Amino acid sequence: MSPGPLPAVVEMRGVSTRFGDQQVHRDLDLRVDAGQIVGLVGGSGSGKTTLLRQIIGLIEPDAGTVRLFGHDLVHASLPAQRGILRRLGVLFQGGALFSALSAYENVAFPLRELKCLDESWISRLVHLKLAMVELTPEHGKLMPAELSGGMVKRVALARALALEPELLLLDEPTAGLDPDRSRGFVELLGQLQRELGLTVVMVTHDLDTLTGLASHVAVLAEQRIVEFGPLAVVMAGDNPLVAAFRGANGNRLMQES
Repeated sequence: MSPGPLPAVVEMRGVSTRFGDQQVHRDLDLRVDAGQIVGLVGGSGSGKTTLLRQIIGLIEPDAGTVRLFGHDLVHASLPAQRGILRRLGVLFQGGALFSALSAYENVAFPLRELKCLDESWISRLVHLKLAMVELTPEHGKLMPAELSGGMVKRVALARALALEPELLLLDEPTAGLDPDRSRGFVELLGQLQRELGLTVVMVTHDLDTLTGLASHVAVLAEQRIVEFGPLAVVMAGDNPLVAAFRGANGNRLMQES
């Protein structure tokens, strides 16, 4: 008897979210399968970052279900929640490094939280993760205030990869970077995704980041996902939001050239 289909890495069904009088999501559905790199796009205030926070359990929807790897994170037991969360990594907008910890200590933080590794193993793993994002042990000695914007992103990415996640969530991964550093970071993300077989959900407003990394696009508008599909198909379509997205980025590129 052949095994059944694998559960979605992320599955959101009938999700509704309200903050006071503001309805953010209404009957929203989203499915992300293993190996997909999904770019989540939408207008300002459409609830893209809220969606990411719901995926990792920081915000509970008012209605509907959110499942990771086939499990309902909100209603799982505490040990089960910890096991699920160890299967994902998050790169927050701006990096969100601990300002009082060195780059090394930032990457070591989730490893120490496991409480099962000695310092020699933690050191090996931290230096491995730094090397994966093209940083050296010398970079690990620096404090966040001593890092460039691009280096902050790389350290934050190393921390997100510390526990060898299957799912990586990115919130505006290239925000604040100049075009050259942005291209380099997108290339690094793409390389790591291929090598590690990651599934990625990414919020971005940048067309170059989207086209350089995403395999699929989810369009958030009218409080729900109004379109989902392969990158080339969605970007070639006539959805007004996608057209506005292309136009806004085209105007930006013209101004930078």
